[in-house]
Parts: sequence; structure tokens; C-alpha cells
Amino acid sequence: MPLKTLTGKHADPRKGRGAGINPEGRFETVAREAFDDGWDKGEAELPPLKTHVTAESVKSIIARNDSPDIPFTQSINPYQGCEHGCVYCVGGDTPILMADGRTRPIEDVRVGDAIYGTVRIGWYRRYVKARVLAHWSVVKPAFRITLEGGTCLVAGADHRFLTERGWKFVTGTMGRSSTQRPYLTTQNKLMGTGAFSRPPTKDRDYQLGYLGGLVRGDGLLASYHYERAGRAHGDQHQFRLALCDMEALQRGQEYLRHCGIVTQEFVFQKAIGERQVMHAIRTQARSAVEQIRTLITWPGAPSPGWTAGFLAGIFDAEGSCSKGVLRISNTDKDIISWIDRCLRILNFKFVLEHVHRDGLKPITIVRLTGGLREHLRFFHSVDPAITRKRDIAGQAVKSDAPLGVVSVEPIGKAMRLYDITTDTEDFIANGVVSHNCYARPTHAYRNLSPGIDFETRLFAKVNAAEKLREELSRPGYRCEVISLGANTDPYQPIEREWKITRGVLEVCAEFNQPVGIVTKNAMVERDIDILAPMAQKNQANVFLSVNNLDHDLARTLEPRCSAPARRLRAIRTLSDAGVPVGVLVAPVIPFLNDHQVEAVLEAAWEHGARQAGYVLLRLPWEVKDLFKDWLERHYPLKAQHVMSRVRAMRGGRDNDPEFGSRMRGTGQLADLLAQRFRIACARLGYNAGQRNRALDTAQFRMPAGAGQLSLF
Repeated sequence: MPLKTLTGKHADPRKGRGAGINPEGRFETVAREAFDDGWDKGEAELPPLKTHVTAESVKSIIARNDSPDIPFTQSINPYQGCEHGCVYCVGGDTPILMADGRTRPIEDVRVGDAIYGTVRIGWYRRYVKARVLAHWSVVKPAFRITLEGGTCLVAGADHRFLTERGWKFVTGTMGRSSTQRPYLTTQNKLMGTGAFSRPPTKDRDYQLGYLGGLVRGDGLLASYHYERAGRAHGDQHQFRLALCDMEALQRGQEYLRHCGIVTQEFVFQKAIGERQVMHAIRTQARSAVEQIRTLITWPGAPSPGWTAGFLAGIFDAEGSCSKGVLRISNTDKDIISWIDRCLRILNFKFVLEHVHRDGLKPITIVRLTGGLREHLRFFHSVDPAITRKRDIAGQAVKSDAPLGVVSVEPIGKAMRLYDITTDTEDFIANGVVSHNCYARPTHAYRNLSPGIDFETRLFAKVNAAEKLREELSRPGYRCEVISLGANTDPYQPIEREWKITRGVLEVCAEFNQPVGIVTKNAMVERDIDILAPMAQKNQANVFLSVNNLDHDLARTLEPRCSAPARRLRAIRTLSDAGVPVGVLVAPVIPFLNDHQVEAVLEAAWEHGARQAGYVLLRLPWEVKDLFKDWLERHYPLKAQHVMSRVRAMRGGRDNDPEFGSRMRGTGQLADLLAQRFRIACARLGYNAGQRNRALDTAQFRMPAGAGQLSLF
């Protein structure tokens, strides 16, 4: 575990770095010891911090998303972390589908837990096992979402659910509005299986029912009578239960112990070849065997607990669930009759299939109908013990469950709401697919800080080009524009040595894969030999971020980026080479650089930029304290005024996470900024004409030798 880069939680800024503190990451799972590097805080200037780069091989390189608040569907980040130094949620009792097929309230889910998420495979999203990367909570206004069929969810306004028309926020507006975003309406239907059933109470009735199903299905319970010379009789009594799955065996042994029956464990069959090891429990005590026989007697009127327990026990003994089919098989007519009876009590629909077998007893198969929705209801309402039989991985996210939106209503108060981050970016909340919640926070997943660690402890994806070639060569790949460096700058200083970004561009050129680049570094000029030919085919464009023309401010705000004048020169070089180039005025910081918006646009236009955009300063959780600390250190007299203007443009908060307003802000100051930007662009001629066209994906091709051999 790496130590903190600086002394304690609050250390002095280092030359060439943006963050002056190294706070704990919100998702950090392991506490780290503060490391005193020995430098006296009284020194006039502390020595620069070194950058530590770790080479790592990744399993995949293209990150995909279908989120409505991100303007691209594919992106590549050659590095994690950046040297440049620029400074959703549901109710706690919402049941989450865990990887063992059971459910757990989201407030009790923990980092590292295995759950179910979804991925798109072919035409369908399919359930896959995923891992929880982070877990947190917030207090915010809550809404109640009621669906047809009785499913109910409590979530914040910014949470998203998967509908038949894609991801939708809980609330929002369409049309011309500062909160424009797709949102849930009564015309939508959510995707999933619907509300999860409550697990059974494992009282004595349940335990007796479970023993009845498990022992009758897989156990040996017998008494033998024979004469023995010199003794009154030679009677023997035997109980034995042998199973491959220890989960059911241990549950059965525990329930017997609750009834005062002690059994011995032994290996019934050793693992030989493809045969699994089989463990067993047994007893030969007459009183114990007779007591077990009494325990599993058929009841006169089965209680709900006994009914659930019996179905769980007989499923563990004789059931299976594979390829979307849940079945229980047996040759005993009485057992089949009781399975039939218990399923009807719990309102399950099923069919009986009688199979004739030459030389063997005919067997009856009880097959549950209703698909995955009913399978999950069975698992949750009776709770069989064997985990492997509850596996739904690979099944499609489709069902006939009544999940139309009936209403979305404010609860009228703030509540503590919970969210998790998973490696599939979604999870299953009370039977529906739910989205989880862009660069500093990711360092916390590695137990590193979003502060100085983000700038000094970098990770280089050394096999990025190789993995990109592999992914583009797959038969099912669908060509869409790739955004290069969507999370961290692809041309940060370490690119000079590692050249990972260049390798990625070389592969894109081979495949005619269109790519868009956003950077703050003039180093992009180095790759004009690749970008210019791609631009001739309308397969590349570049945006350079320039947020001010003040050399001193830029050096303080973005200490390791190219100077503003150098970035403008890069715009000229790219434009002269025929590469469509734009300027991104970001971030716009009120009372610091907002007065320079028009000057930046004019200078960039003179140097050849023909596209333009801007982003208002955003201060998500990990960044807000870093920025406030930066303000106090560099502009103490302006700090309070800057933050007051930020809050005025963010609805009174430090940050506004809502799609539609988070990039532009709200209120009079935000509207004035938008109007100034729009008038300046119209006056200069930005965002119009041939050089603002979309990149061409139709020319994508597989280069010779990359995939299958050509037929001719």
C-alpha cells in the first residue's frame, strides 16, 4: 500500500503541481499512514515532486457508455492520472441482486461484494457477475417511483434507470430548458424482472420442510431387521445424506442439530477423474433414525413456512436451473404430488412432463414456467441453499413483467440515499436495471488520493495499441467515433517518453477509425503526420483547451500544460496541415478568467480554430476542496468572491451534477455568460461550415492481416 505523497493531510504546495493537499479519496477502502518526507514547512520553496509511472497491461482499452450526459459512446484513456496539475442514489432498503442469487439492502452492500450487473452482448443486454468498486451515501430530496405490478423504488432526482427507450433520469425536462435531459414518464417501461420477493423466515416449520425435501430427495433412511444367533435380534438403523454441494449438506446438518440430532461427517466418494468429491453425514443411532423419520412425516395442512422449506430442500436435492429452464425431477409419485401442491400454494405456474425410461422407473419432471422473473421469485421466496443452482449469468434482460411507470412523486423530504459503483456501471435494484455514478475520483479505486497522488502516481497502459487492434478486429465491432483522452489528457508530459497515444493513433489510421482529440498540450503537433492524412478522409479532429491568455494565471492554474501562446501556435500548425481544429474554453472560472472568453475566441479564430465550446468550472466532490485550497493559496483576496459567484451559477451549491445544467450553470450570471459566448461565436463565424461536419465512420475497414484472410 503506497504511503501518502506529502506530510499529513495538508502539506505545502510543490512547484509544478496543482493540488496542494492530498486528501483521502471518497472511495478509498484502506487507510494509509501519513508520510513525513522530512522537508521543513518553513522553507521558502519545496523541491518539485517526482512523477512515478507504473506500466500496466490492460485487458481492454475501449471504454463504452450509453449515458445521456456524455457526448460520445467510445473513448480511450492511454493513462490513468494526469501530470498537468489542473485543479446517483437509491433508498437504503432497496434490495440489490447479489452474485449468489440472493438479495441484500444497498445500505449493507460493501466494496468488493459480487453482484449482478448487465452488459450488451449481441442484440440483448445480459446479466453478468460484477464487482462493487465503491459505496457511498448522500442526503438529498427523494422521489417514489411506482410501477405497474407493484414494484416501488425510492431514488434521487439524478438517478437513472434503464427503460425500453434507453437510460432515463428520475426527473428532468425536455425542450429548451436548463435541466433538459431524458426522464421517466408514464409512457416508459423499465427493464428487468420486477420487485424481488421477500426471503422466507427460517423458523421451525421452514426447517422441517427443508429436511423433508432434502432427505426424501437425496437421503437414505432405513431400518433392517434380521435374526442373530445368541441375541434377540440383529436390527440396524441407518441415516445417510450424501451431496456434492456442501451448502445444502451443512444446512441440513444444522437443522438436524436444532432438533437434537447429532450426525458425523465423512467423505462418501473421493474425486476421481471428472467425478467431484462427495461429502456425507450419517447416524446409526436408533433413536436418531426414528426421530428423523418423524420429522419428515407429511403434514396434514402445510404451513407457508413448511411449504417454502420443502421446495427449497427438494430443489437442492433434485432440482436444476440451466439454460433458462428451472426443473425438479423425481420418480416418487408422492413427492411429485407434494411438489405440485406446494407450488400451487405459492401461486407458481408449472407443467408436468412424464418421461418413460426403458428398464428404469418412469420419471416426472416439474418445470417452472414464466421465465427468469418466476425463477428469481422461486429463489427468493423459498431460498434453496446451493448457490451454483441460482446462477443467472448470460440470461437476457427481457421479461413480460408489468413495469410500466405509473407515477414519479416527490416524497417531500430529504433522505439518506445510497449508491454504488460497479465494473459494469450498473446494478439490479429491486428487479430493475439501475445506473451507477469522472478523472480525479478514479484514483481512489486504487487506494490513492485524488489530490497530489493523481498528479504524481500515474499508470501507463503500455499495451493500449495492441488491445485496440485486437478490439477493432473483432467481427462484431461497430465503428463509432472514439474520443481520445476523455478522462485524462493523452498528451500529458509522460507521453514524450511512453508514446502510447501515438501508438493508438497509428492503429486508428490503419483501420480508418475516426478519432476526436481533446488536449491542453501543444505536443499534439508531433502526430500531424498521422492526423493530417486522417483529416483528409474526415476521420480526425482536435480541440485544444485554452481558457485564458494570461501567462502568469495559466502557469498557476495549469502548471505543467503548454503556455497559452504555445497552444495557439499549435492550433495554427494543425489548421495549416488541414486538421479540423477547435478551441475549448474550459474551465470558465468567474472573477478569474471569465472576462477573457471573447479574447480567447478571437485569438483562436485568428490562428485557425473554427469550432468552439466552453465549460463552466465544475467542482465535484473530490475537486471542490482542492480548488478551494488552491484559491486560498494563490488568490486569497479573491477566494470568497470567486466561490460566491460559483454558487450563484450553481443554484447556491458548490457543484451542480445535473445533466443539462452542470456544464453551463444556471441563473442570471450563467445566462449572461452563455449569451456572451453565443454572440462572440456568431460574430466570428464559429461552429458553421464544412469544417464543423461529423467525422466519417463509413470508411472503417479491416487492414490486411488484421483479421480473417480475404476470400480473393
